[in-house]
Amino acid sequence: MAEVTDTKKSAPADGRQKLITGPGILLLWLYGVMVVGAVSRSAVQISTDFDKAPLAYSLSALAGLVYGFITYSLVRGGDTARKAALVCCAAELVGVLAVGTWTLAEPSAFPDATVWSDFGMGYLFIPVILPVTAIFWLLRARRTGR
Repeated sequence: MAEVTDTKKSAPADGRQKLITGPGILLLWLYGVMVVGAVSRSAVQISTDFDKAPLAYSLSALAGLVYGFITYSLVRGGDTARKAALVCCAAELVGVLAVGTWTLAEPSAFPDATVWSDFGMGYLFIPVILPVTAIFWLLRARRTGR
C-alpha cells in the first residue's frame, strides 16, 4: 500500500519558522556568496599584505563574519534567529554607510579597498542593497509568521 505524505511545508520539529522561503532563498544565496567573497578576500590580503592596509583588511574580515552570522541565522530560522539577523543587518548597514562615507571623505585612510569601500562599488553595490532588502524581508517574515 502506498504511503500518503503531506505535501505542505511545515515548521521544523522544534517549532522554528523557516526564514528562507520565497525571496528569502535569494537572500540566503547572496549572503552565502558574500561570505565566500569577503572571507577569501580578507584571508588572502591578511596573509600576504597585512602591513599594507591593516584597517581595510580587518574590516573585510569583519564583513565576512557578519555575512556568515546572517547566513547562519537565515538557515537556522525561528524568532530568535530572525531578531539576531535583524540586528546584524542593521549593524551591517551602519558599517557599509560609515565605511563608504569614510572612504569617500578620506581616501588616504584606506590604501586598499574593503568590501564596504565606496558603499560596496567593487561588489556592484550589493553590500549596501543587501542589508536593506534583508531588513524588509525579515520584518515581513515577522508579520506573516514565516
